[in-house]
Amino acid sequence: MLKETSAPADRDVSGPRSLTRLLGIFDVLAKSPDGMSLAELNVALESPKSSLLNLLRPLVAEGYLMHDVGRYRLGPSIFRLSAGVMAAWNFSKILRPFLVDLSKSTNETVYVGVLDVEHKEITYVDVIESEQSVRYSMHIGLRRPLYCTAAGRVLLAHAPDAFVTDYMKTVKFERRTPQTIATKKALRDELDHILESGLSVSRGELLPDSAGVSSPIFGPNGNVIAAMAIGAPLERFDRERHRLEEHMIRVAQRASALGQAEEE
Repeated sequence: MLKETSAPADRDVSGPRSLTRLLGIFDVLAKSPDGMSLAELNVALESPKSSLLNLLRPLVAEGYLMHDVGRYRLGPSIFRLSAGVMAAWNFSKILRPFLVDLSKSTNETVYVGVLDVEHKEITYVDVIESEQSVRYSMHIGLRRPLYCTAAGRVLLAHAPDAFVTDYMKTVKFERRTPQTIATKKALRDELDHILESGLSVSRGELLPDSAGVSSPIFGPNGNVIAAMAIGAPLERFDRERHRLEEHMIRVAQRASALGQAEEE
């Protein structure tokens, strides 16, 4: 175990300077297949050896680096982390053609959301806005509640039981409009309906004049990896609801089938 007994300049291993050094370690080692010694890292990063050791030792202990015969190399944990990052980066890229299909078929705003477990919300990771002058508008990175959004309820309906149980214990309903679901019983009933129908519909719950319909996207292991959705002005949504739901199910099933095919 490391003890925080270094000089003041080296004591903080969680500040901005240490973060820069940490990223620098991964960067130079990624370019050095044979690894690097502490002395070589000291020269390459222009950092004190004591500061580097404060970072290197826990990285080795956690498997992010390997230390053998005096040389440091990238370890298995950093490769697992990088694989996860690349998978997330490719995620929207893989689903993008289906989102384009949905956009062209409906001429409405379409988007993909994923479950933000930490904040217990949905985060939108890809959006194609409608070209119509009156449209539902949003941006990538936006977070919204699970209980009052179509895509959010899809993710909640298919979340692990432990997450749903905890969510139901901690959720604080905010009646954003007169139509917003505001009781646990009503939410549970809606989640059951989503599991049965494969569709989630929200009409004027988050915003009074907007509506959305969403379906789950299943990954190779059968788990839901995202929710794809269509958002539209409420009046137009009601008028076109049947057509929008048909397109939603069609595209979501095609996207999910791709994931199943990749597993095979």
